Amino acid sequence: MDHHIFSLANGLRIVFHPTNSPITHACMIINVGTRDEQNGEFGIAHFVEHLLFKRTKKRSTNQILNRLELVGADLNAYTTKEYTCIHASFLNPHLTRTIDLFEDILFNSVFPNEDIEKEKGIVLDEISSYQDSPEDAIMDDFEDLIFSGSGLGHNILGTEKDLSALEKPNVLAFVEKHYQPENMVLGITGNYSLSYIQRIASKYFSHLENHKVARKRLPPPAILPANLSLKRPINQAHYMMGTRAYPVNHPKKMPLMILNNYLGGMGMSSRLNLLVREKHGIAYTIESSYTPYSDAGVFSIYFGTEADKGEKARALVLREIKNSTKRKLGSTLLKQAKNKFIGQIALGEENRMSLIISMAKNLIDLGYVQTLDEIYSQIESVSANDLWEVANELFTTEQLTTLLYEPSFDKN
Repeated sequence: MDHHIFSLANGLRIVFHPTNSPITHACMIINVGTRDEQNGEFGIAHFVEHLLFKRTKKRSTNQILNRLELVGADLNAYTTKEYTCIHASFLNPHLTRTIDLFEDILFNSVFPNEDIEKEKGIVLDEISSYQDSPEDAIMDDFEDLIFSGSGLGHNILGTEKDLSALEKPNVLAFVEKHYQPENMVLGITGNYSLSYIQRIASKYFSHLENHKVARKRLPPPAILPANLSLKRPINQAHYMMGTRAYPVNHPKKMPLMILNNYLGGMGMSSRLNLLVREKHGIAYTIESSYTPYSDAGVFSIYFGTEADKGEKARALVLREIKNSTKRKLGSTLLKQAKNKFIGQIALGEENRMSLIISMAKNLIDLGYVQTLDEIYSQIESVSANDLWEVANELFTTEQLTTLLYEPSFDKN
């Protein structure tokens, strides 16, 4: 068995992956993200993530930041639509130092008013910087179209209006509601015994009381496909098309993952890259992506090109995805697609931080951790007919939503 799972009495779950490496990677996944925000507090999940590193009952900002950096470790965090993740990488002897810090910032942060006001300016600057990157901004605007009326559509950074209005009571209420042991998973991969990890987890977390997380994630409401063009002061046209897709536990998730990787996934040999970039030379970047959420998903294709070449690139993309609805992959292409995907997954597992984060998310999403052998078996079981069925379910032009950032400069 390549991992161990156990729980504390307060509901905190721990997944441990033993290795022989001198380096440990640890993470704490909190099952809360942008979709759990209420009207008037958009951006608070990401904002709280920032504030966790500011001050606790026993540590100043400098003490928090130096606690791991002084021993050469790396500490960071990020927020997504459904998760907040705190993670660290360090030499094995510093496990207790790291877990002690995790417990402190997650359960003892005090959120002073001056830090809240200071951090507002930092996040507002982050929003401005993000808006200056159209290839990133268009993806969030696209999800806002796809998931209109749902928290899954909100920008992770939030809005200037909501962030400016946030005060300490808002932050405390959000943390109290979501930062509970039963809503978290601790993941550790390193050279330790299981009994040692159990002792460490118990020492630092067993004293915490759990207050039941009272919340309900509503599935995104039904929408009609939309076609939207927005003028932006940019030089390139940026284009996205796509549709809602399968959630994380759907039986057709794996066929779509393979189909996505075949069409426009990692590497230069994807169908869309070979067609649009290599053959016709009209887009530097073209890629597809599939993101499964707990109760929904999104498949999308993105490309950027010169404004006068946008329609040609769009027609080529539509032709390629149309082909996937008409013709099934032959046995050779199917085998190649599977081998490519398996190889990419295997290489990705070399990043042990990504591995332990994936394991922790598995516990939240599925209630168990998928082994590599199980994933490979799922891939091998996918048939050409499975891919063809998925393409016909998702890739009809009638259900595609499209978004264009069109170059336009105000000459005044």
